Amino acid sequence: MNISVIVPVRNEESSIGSLLDSLLNQTLPPTEIAITDGGSTDATAAIIQRYIDKGAPIRLIRTTKALPGRGRNLAIEHSSSEWLAFTDAGIEPESTWLAALVEKAADDSVDVVFGSYEPKTNTFFQECAAIAYISPPTEIDGRLMRHRSIASTLMRRSVWEAVGGFPEHLRSAEDLLFMNRIESANFRVGYAPLAVVRWQLQPTFFRTFRRFTIYSRNNIRAGLWKDWQSAVFRRYLVLVLLLLPALALGWWWLSVSVIMWLVMQLARAVVSLRRNQRSYPAGLPRNFLRLLMLLPLITVVDLGAIVGTIQWFFSDKLLPRSEPSKVSS
Repeated sequence: MNISVIVPVRNEESSIGSLLDSLLNQTLPPTEIAITDGGSTDATAAIIQRYIDKGAPIRLIRTTKALPGRGRNLAIEHSSSEWLAFTDAGIEPESTWLAALVEKAADDSVDVVFGSYEPKTNTFFQECAAIAYISPPTEIDGRLMRHRSIASTLMRRSVWEAVGGFPEHLRSAEDLLFMNRIESANFRVGYAPLAVVRWQLQPTFFRTFRRFTIYSRNNIRAGLWKDWQSAVFRRYLVLVLLLLPALALGWWWLSVSVIMWLVMQLARAVVSLRRNQRSYPAGLPRNFLRLLMLLPLITVVDLGAIVGTIQWFFSDKLLPRSEPSKVSS
């Protein structure tokens, strides 16, 4: 089975080496690695070129400007294999990742195979972040695996062609639209719980907020408002309505609204802990400390959703259309 691994990158000098080493040391090596550099201003392209100069089967496509969807489409267009494996910069696939995807594809004669992923939880903050906003794993074929991710996927080239490739105008959520199109097209889909990739979570509150602001804006641009922000705004609309009696009862009523907000966030934190108890087991003391961290983390994610929505509302329609990028390989 000839396989091209497809990777979009931009300014990934700190992580691209680890990704390439992981891909080149797979127990089942790919036929080639097709990478689109979407206009890096750091040493990303130079690092990739050094691997190429040493004889690594890497095809580098350079373009002045490319969001992840366009980066993947360009890499696929310049690749040569019938089967396409997808992952992302900042990801570290396990050494058996590609072999596990291929085994499932060969056994079940499927068109698409979704593997699993695991967030790296090197710090207590990242452990709590995984509990706060990463979907917990579910059991498939007797093993736990997380929901589908483009960063751990194998498919026939004909699938990509049939659904029209990836949307190219989004900074994020383009993979969700792409996978939704695959689901709607009723392709044969298999799951490989042992095909695991690992990725780094944001290490601070500020970077978490900034990332979710980007996610939020692009989620709406992708037409996926109902999948996320709708629930967030309904919760906070209820809280705003609870503030109205303060006009008649006095400002002391504000403390009631604050207490209601804290109860809501605490309930969500407890639910997150319970949903993740199989993935992150712990005793009562550690779970208490997790609760203290989950409260601000959940709030930061909510804030990112709200700010990203405001950005979309005021700015998105004013953005000029991007001109076609120059491509070289």
